[in-house]
Formats: sequence, structure tokens, C-alpha cells
Amino acid sequence: MKDKLIIFDTTLRDGEQSPGASMTRDEKVRIAKALERLRVDVIEAGFPAASPGDFEAVQAVAGAVKDSVVCGLARALDKDIDRAGQALQGAERARIHTFIATSPIHMKMKLQMQPEQVIEYAVRAVKRALQYTDNVEFSPEDAGRSEEDFLCRILEAVIDAGATTLNIPDTVGYSVPAQFGAMIGNLLQRIPNSDKAVFSVHCHNDLGLAVANSLSAVLHGARQVECTINGLGERAGNASLEEVVMAVRTRKDVFPCQTDLDTREIVACSKLVSTITGFPVQPNKAIVGANAFAHESGIHQDGVLKSRETYEIMRAEDVGWSANRMVLGKHSGRNAFKSRLQELGVDFASEEELNDAFFRFKQLADKKHEIYDEDLQALISEAGFDAEDERIKLISLKVCAETGETPKASVTLRIDNEELTSTASGGGVVDASLKAIENLVGSKADLQLYSVNNITSGTDAQGEVTVRLEKGGRIVNGLGADTDIVIASAKAFINAVNKLQKSVPQGSPAQQGDV
Repeated sequence: MKDKLIIFDTTLRDGEQSPGASMTRDEKVRIAKALERLRVDVIEAGFPAASPGDFEAVQAVAGAVKDSVVCGLARALDKDIDRAGQALQGAERARIHTFIATSPIHMKMKLQMQPEQVIEYAVRAVKRALQYTDNVEFSPEDAGRSEEDFLCRILEAVIDAGATTLNIPDTVGYSVPAQFGAMIGNLLQRIPNSDKAVFSVHCHNDLGLAVANSLSAVLHGARQVECTINGLGERAGNASLEEVVMAVRTRKDVFPCQTDLDTREIVACSKLVSTITGFPVQPNKAIVGANAFAHESGIHQDGVLKSRETYEIMRAEDVGWSANRMVLGKHSGRNAFKSRLQELGVDFASEEELNDAFFRFKQLADKKHEIYDEDLQALISEAGFDAEDERIKLISLKVCAETGETPKASVTLRIDNEELTSTASGGGVVDASLKAIENLVGSKADLQLYSVNNITSGTDAQGEVTVRLEKGGRIVNGLGADTDIVIASAKAFINAVNKLQKSVPQGSPAQQGDV
């Protein structure tokens, strides 16, 4: 029997710390249910002490997930741990993940604490977390740059205090595989009570080595990997869940462990996260990129036709690329629509919400013959189930483009129940449309990103537009989808402006530190 490799997903916590990748409570629940279908072992739902919104999101995920362990992050502070314990009260199985920095630079410059004080805080935090659950994880933040002797001391102490999982984070992505794997092996060998806890790793991708570092650690004895869907996360992101899982599965001859994941759910989960966050997956991304199983070279095509194994080391079906899906259309009824969305992890709080979503589905079906899961996910994500909070809504948009003439756009918005119209010209119809909207909303935000992706194939496919705005150091993503790219662009810009105008949450996880 091979060892089990525990998959700890932190898409909802660390993934959300990507600038502009914030998610609503309902969106977090949808992703959590998708992760549960994927059979992820542990879902880190958020940082409950960071803000009331994060507390409510962790609480909602704890109530919705039944099979996976739901985890809440907490600094080594009584108030953080208590907040996490309260948020996780409704979970079938709960874990509290507490952390404190251990590298010399972090202890001196950030914490302004002596090493003995850090050990004292860590032990006290673990003991307090045990009041809420017997499943407690401890992380020495910036372990990759910490002194090994000190790591041995603090980890031995927290195991004695009752920690059941020890996570070794490469917080700033500084490590390289040989060195990081050796460090894990050394810790397991040197710490007297290391056999009483599961050793875990959490690697960042600043040097593009997060997956390689994680796998090296597994080869040296780590039995939990912390990762995210699509490698989402702060800065350059985290270790990619799909890459770690499929590497272990594909190279069974190398790795002395296995996961319990249903890998056929990987692609669906990847697309859901991409749709909700507005972060598109690059075509050449391993496992989940559109070109991951595509062959253009004649030599490759000939080889695959003769024997798939000549150029494919995995089957596309095994990660969900060719899974059978129900295709909906204009003649599909409410029950089929509702049932399919429930399978995708979407539940309606009221008949009014269902009716509104079904109405928009019918509008889309009039424009597009076949509607796939990706279309439904985009439709629901765009709605957000919080339309009542949107001050600004698109009423109508008219554009004019003619060879040799300056493109123009006329837009009508409803702002606080008042309809206003503006006209503008620009370098193209999208530019003109966004300028007309800006004339009315006056956001004065900096447009940092404008991205267009097709949701499905075909000339009638919906275009999904992502707009990233920055104002006063705050970054938000706006998402819009429509079979008309210009309308999708206007929707995305308005969505981003609405987010900017909402109250800014205090003490977000990105401001509190990371593991």
C-alpha cells in the first residue's frame, strides 16, 4: 500500500489574495462544492479574522461542505484563533491553521520579537486552537529562509503542544528543489517527535519552481501539499493543484504515494475558478490549458493516430476534457436548467433568483444554439446574485464603426435609479463605449488590464471580457460575458466600477501576512 498524499487546497484563501481575484461568499461556496466533487482532502476557506466578509464566507463554506475538511487561517493571536473557531463551528470536520514568522528577517523587522518569544506564541496558539478542534496545523512563515536549527526547536515544541500537521512554507518562492527537499528530509530526521505529525509544504512560484519544490518535498517525506487551482495566488502564484496531482498519478514509478482525487473533475474546476476570478488560463498551461492535449505538428499527429502513447503521457479524459455534459438549448425547461446548475454547485436562495437566472438563460439561448456548462458558469458569475447592490446598470448601448470614420458609442446607464446617457468617440468601438461609460460614472480609475477570451468554441460563442481597474492602491476585476464582445466589454467595465464603489473591507488577508 502506498502512502496517501493529502491535497490541501487554498484557492479560496491564498488564491483570493491575487490582486483583483476577490470572490463573493456565494462564489466561494460554489468553488468549495466543486473542490468537494474533486475530492480535495482539505479546503482552506479563508482568513476569518481578516474581515466580516471573510468570516461569513468561511462560515458559509463550513456549512455547505460535508466530505472535505474545512480549514480557517489564523495568526498566532488569541483573537484570530477564536474568530476561526467561531467561523468553523458548523463544519462536519474542521481544522485551524495558525502561523507565525520564523526567519531572522521576519522576526526582527516584522514581528520585532526574539526567537524565544516566537516559540512561546506558537505553542500558545496551538493550545488555544485545540479548544475548538483536534485538527490543528502550524506553519512557520518564511520557513524557506529560516535557520534549520530554530525550525527544529519550534516544530518540536508545537508537536508537543498538539499540532497534527506541520506546514513548511516557501513563502517568498526563494527555494530550489534539491535544497528544499533536503530541508524537509532533514527536519523529519532531526525532530525527535516528527512521527507524530504530517509534514506539509506550501510553495510559491516566484522563480517558477513551486510545483518542482513541492514534488521534491514529497520525495523527501512530505505527505501534504498545499496548492491552488490553476496555480492562483499572490504574486506569481502557488503550486498548481492539477500539476502536482497529475505528476504523482502519472509517475507512479517515482512517487511512493497516491491521492484520492477524482481527476475527471479537474478541468471543470479549473474553468469555474477562471470564470469567477476573471483570471484566464493560458492556452499552453499544463493539464488545463486549451492546448494541453492539442497536436499541430504533422509528426506528432501521425504518432498519436498510430498510438496515443507516442506523444501523450496522460489521457485527456482522465482530467475531464472529454467528459459527457448535458447541453442545454432554447427548448430546455426550468427543471433541466435548475438541475444542471445544482450539479455545478449553484443553489438558488429563492424562486425569484431562479426566475431571474432562467430568464437570462433564455435570452442567451435566443442568441446561441447550444449552451454548455462554461456558458452557465459565466451567466451565474456575471449575475453574482447581488444585483440589488449594483448602483450602476447597463440599459442600452449603440455603437457605430465605419471604415475611414472615427468610431462612436452612445450608452445609457441607470445610476441610483436615474437613467443617464452619454456619447463618446474612440480608437475603436470598445474604446468609445468605455469612454462613454466613464463620462457618466467618473471613476477616475486606471485601466490595468483588458482581456477577451472565448468561453466555448464556435462563431456564436460567448466572449468573456475581464477588466482590471486600480484606484488608490485598490485593484478589482470586472467580468462581463455576451455573444457581442462590445456589450461584454461594457458589462465588465461596469462590473468593475460597481466593485470599486462598494465599501473597502478592512484587514484583508493580503495585509495580514501569508504562509
